[in-house]
Formats: sequence, C-alpha cells, structure tokens
Amino acid sequence: MFSLYGYGPSIFEGTILTLQVSIVSLLIAMLLGMLGALAKLSGTRSLALIAQLYTTIIRGIPDLVLMLLIFFGGQVLVNQIGPAFGYDEYIDINPFLAGILTIGFIFGAYMTETFRGAILAVSRGQIEAGTAYGMSSFMAFRRITLPQMVRHALPGFGNNWLVLVKTTALVSIIGLDDMVRKAGLAAGATRKPFTFYLVVAVNYLLITSISVYLLKHIERRYSVGVRET
Repeated sequence: MFSLYGYGPSIFEGTILTLQVSIVSLLIAMLLGMLGALAKLSGTRSLALIAQLYTTIIRGIPDLVLMLLIFFGGQVLVNQIGPAFGYDEYIDINPFLAGILTIGFIFGAYMTETFRGAILAVSRGQIEAGTAYGMSSFMAFRRITLPQMVRHALPGFGNNWLVLVKTTALVSIIGLDDMVRKAGLAAGATRKPFTFYLVVAVNYLLITSISVYLLKHIERRYSVGVRET
C-alpha cells in the first residue's frame, strides 16, 4: 500500500500554502497587468515607456534569478533603509510576502501583454458608439470594453495561470514551506525522494487539471451568443 510515512498531513499543509501563494500572486499579477496594459494604450509616452521597460526586463530575466534578487536584494535594501528611520534591529523579510510579490510582479508582465491584446481586440466602433451616447471613458470601459476583453483574454490568462501555479515551486528556495519544501524535508528524513516528489507532481497535475476544466467552463460562458468563424 502507498505510504507517506506519516508525512501526509505535512504535504497537505504545503499544498494549501501553494494554493494560497498561487491565488494571491494571481491577484497581484492581474492588477499589475491591467495597469500595464492601460499604460501601454494610454497614449502617454512616459507611461507607455515605463510599461514597455517593465515587460521587457521581466520577461528577459529567469524567474529563479528574479526570486533571489527580490528576496535577498530586498532584504539588504530594507535593512539599509531601516536605520534612516531610527530602526536599528535586523529585519527579516517574510518569505510568503517575498514569494507572492515576486511571482505577482513576474506574471504582471505577462498579464500586461494578455490584457493589452484583449483590449485591442474589442471593436473600436462599439466604444465610439458608447461615447456618442454620452458615456464617459470610464463607463465605456466598464460597460463595453471590459466585458468583451474578458472573452479575448481568457485563453492567454489561462496559460499564464497554469505556468504561475508551477512557478510557485520556486518559493521553496527562499524557505517558504510549500509542498515542494515539505516533500524535500520528508524525502531527506525517509530517504524516499521518488515517493514524495511523485506526490508533489500529482498534486500539481490535479491543480492544473481542475483549473483547465474551470477555465473551459468560463470560456464557454463568455462565448454564449458569439458566432465562431
């Protein structure tokens, strides 16, 4: 019989933490992605340049390197700034906070391009018609652009989410007790690495498989009344 040698509850706790990191990171990425997309489409050169630099730099540096830079570099920076405000004790950055900020920051760049493309896919004529009926720019975006861009963004959004979930495995290197780190500790104690890493692989597969099913359901919902060509 398949056994986890008493480490089942520990792996389960790590899985819950992995889900928490994934969801909070996704929310940060969505916020940054929307801000980045709007900046690129704003027509303001400075905002567009900042957004372009953000997406170019983030997409050009490996996720692992960014994780280490933000965690260790951020820790050094915080401890250098602290004394300037009269705080002389050493400050430890919370691994959970560092993890979600890093992953959210990374995938915000990918979401920027996803949302930008989705906004551009919405018919300009509909927006102009809404403006002609007296809608403000914000109202036209909320009532015309946003509902339609969701449908166009869903395929790219889904791919980003699936990659984001797998990227959470990187938080184990900064000391966060996700399921990868829990599995590593259990494997070291029992000398059964294949068993525990196989469980982690199955857990990730379950999360992504359920995500694919839910995303397809959402896509069908947003495609109601839309004729496929």
